[in-house]
Amino acid sequence: MRDAAIVSYARTPIGKAFRGALNLTHGATLGAHAIRHAVARAGINPAQVEDVILGCAFPEGANGFNLGRIAALAAGLPDSVPGMTVNRYCSSGLQSIALAAQAVRAGQVDIVVAGGAESVSCVREHINTFMREEPTLSGSAPAVYMPMLETAEIVQRRYGIPRERQDEYAAMSQARYAYARSEGRFAAEIVPMETVSRRHAKDGSFVDEPTCLAQDEGARPGSTTATLASLSPVLPGGTVTAGNASQLSDGAAACVVMAADMASRHGLSPMGWFRGFAVAGCAPDEMGIGPVLAVPKLLHQAGLKVSDIGLWELNEAFAVQVLYCADRLNIPLDRLNVNGGAITVGHPFGMSGTRMVGHALQEGRRRGVKYAVVTMCIGGGMGAAGLFEVG
Repeated sequence: MRDAAIVSYARTPIGKAFRGALNLTHGATLGAHAIRHAVARAGINPAQVEDVILGCAFPEGANGFNLGRIAALAAGLPDSVPGMTVNRYCSSGLQSIALAAQAVRAGQVDIVVAGGAESVSCVREHINTFMREEPTLSGSAPAVYMPMLETAEIVQRRYGIPRERQDEYAAMSQARYAYARSEGRFAAEIVPMETVSRRHAKDGSFVDEPTCLAQDEGARPGSTTATLASLSPVLPGGTVTAGNASQLSDGAAACVVMAADMASRHGLSPMGWFRGFAVAGCAPDEMGIGPVLAVPKLLHQAGLKVSDIGLWELNEAFAVQVLYCADRLNIPLDRLNVNGGAITVGHPFGMSGTRMVGHALQEGRRRGVKYAVVTMCIGGGMGAAGLFEVG
């Protein structure tokens, strides 16, 4: 079986949902921006791309009409390039890379663009709720439809992760991101985006105006454990706040996945290589613990231990589940989300997995590590984990 190499990566800046710079930007426009620049960075002819696989957690409305195909066409790829959309909720962007790499390794294709995109602003408040729940399941196992916030509070109560630890972790995420940005560690991945945003006034009026977003909008660099402790929990008696949970966001990211021998013939230096992928199920009401089940499967497949992994990206859906997973898996905090995560930059659901892979490969190269793992919890009670060798 041949190797699958990741030869390029590009992403949009991440915008705040609803009132941020990308709040009027169509999901396919976001995806097209990332695809276009990932292909350009790879230095390949767009006509050489054999498929586009785009992850999306809510593929309807402005994320609909087969987002992968629409974004490919909007990116200027020729009609000959097909596209598809993948939904594994928050792991959709990681799943798209795994599918692309598996197809390359199997010899079915040579070059695939894989990524993820999500317009939360344009879709979340307009979701079609007609017959949304399967009747039998909603009666026998309603937790599969439970809001993620409620599952985070269940993890907190069930496993005893105190509010203080959650706030401490969130403050660390903010501080790590602020330092990394000051060092320019995101400059190579972000492609500024010109668009139109809708600005709302207190009187209910609004104005649409041109804007150029060049950096992630969600960072709150002044956050401290003390300021985070002053925030009220979202649910009465709970521990999850707006400060220790991921932010609702808009954005897209894409990678070019290529057969390693072809990359060599083209003189390309891979960012890294796909080495494995695993998924696992867990109780829907504690979906945040999914990585605890997926990571051991992944490492067993590869014959590796936790200590062999030089860099970990564990999606910061909620600080409480990151802490529980890190505790159970014995992941050292100095190797985990070293430049911050979704608590700081935000979580465009379908995008995050791709963003984490691209960033892990860039940061892993800077640190000189061999292996990086990207893992995340998934709504409905699942976990996913991907293994990558750093180039």
